[in-house]
Amino acid sequence: MSEEPENLVLRHLRRIDEKLDRVLDDQTEVKQRLGALEANGASLSRRLDRIDERVARIEKRLDLVETH
Repeated sequence: MSEEPENLVLRHLRRIDEKLDRVLDDQTEVKQRLGALEANGASLSRRLDRIDERVARIEKRLDLVETH
């Protein structure tokens, strides 16, 4: 006598579970990459702020701006 075929529902549930695991792994990677992008954006913003302050000082020293 042959073995009973595997339950079709169980087979589909296992495939769904495998796909869900891949989605969760991808989501984790996306979150890590987004965090790195946010950190780089914040760093760039700080650098631009410092450059803006330096340019303002240079303009002031060269009397290129009016002081009130």
